[in-house]
Amino acid sequence: MLIRREDYRREEYIWIDGAKPTAKLRSKTRVGMRVEQPGLWGFDGSSTNQAVGENSDCVIRPVLSIKDPVRKKLDTMLERDRGDLLVMTEVLNTDLTPHESNTRAACVAVAEMCRGQEMIFGIEQEYTFFKGVRPLGFPESGYPPPQGGYYCGVGDDEVHGRDVVEAHLEACLEAGLKIHGINAEVMPGQWEFQIGPLPAVEVSDQLWLARWLLYRVAEDFGINATLYPKPARGDWNGAGAHTNFSTREMRNNYQACVDAAEALGTRHELHIENYGYGIEERLTGLHETCSYKEFRYGVSDRGASVRIPWQVEHDQKGYIEDRRPNANMDPYVVTRLIMETITGVRLNGDGNGVEE
Repeated sequence: MLIRREDYRREEYIWIDGAKPTAKLRSKTRVGMRVEQPGLWGFDGSSTNQAVGENSDCVIRPVLSIKDPVRKKLDTMLERDRGDLLVMTEVLNTDLTPHESNTRAACVAVAEMCRGQEMIFGIEQEYTFFKGVRPLGFPESGYPPPQGGYYCGVGDDEVHGRDVVEAHLEACLEAGLKIHGINAEVMPGQWEFQIGPLPAVEVSDQLWLARWLLYRVAEDFGINATLYPKPARGDWNGAGAHTNFSTREMRNNYQACVDAAEALGTRHELHIENYGYGIEERLTGLHETCSYKEFRYGVSDRGASVRIPWQVEHDQKGYIEDRRPNANMDPYVVTRLIMETITGVRLNGDGNGVEE
């Protein structure tokens, strides 16, 4: 039986692989019927560091589907709309239990136990564009002028990659992601976008999708983006993923914000171990960071581990910012750890929750 073109759509299945020390995004396309919801699919886990060759099958299960803005752009040019989708998935074993690389499952479990806290997150994703082997905006040899004018700058001598950034912003908006803003960062070729505020699982799903869109959009410009925390050695800022969050109580009580900041200090080492590979390269105590070896919080202090914004102190309510996570952090892990540390909820060995 022939299928009419208007009866099918393209579904880009996206998942997180098992690469270490930093997981990568993978994706592949399935042609599906428009009347059906995206379902389970399989892939070769032996090619993604998630299985061995003699038992290679892994399963991907859809968790969030959004409009595909990349293919919709082409469809608009051709005056058609197939309703193509980007499908964020989680990786399962063939018995449909969470794969060991699946960090989302634990985040979901903790978020469910913390539901009464009404915790929300906003994540500031920094990244750096590269053209070949050098950051975009760096000359072929040597270095550009010292950082200072690049942050939120304007002009061809200070801003590099704006066309890619604007295309990525448009793609995120078209897809329906809750992108909050964009800005040029302190180093040439370095930018930031923000996702949220949203609950832990939702902000993490959307951040991974926004990352995928960043990489995909940049392909069309012959540029690649990296989340490595120290993309240029020397007197240059690193790249982080500052994570802002609040509970219902924090949004109404300043002391709850202070209590949350102090609670984060009680498990500092555990957080540092799970906040992204290469964190010691970025958290040096310089370039608007606190050393990874210490923990401190302060009002309006961008050199602290945790910052309480000045307006939060002024309003006596609001949120706080964990400035420690790397740009290459896993948002499922970071939001889970923050929820656990603030609320005292923990997952035991069988995946069930307990309160300390």
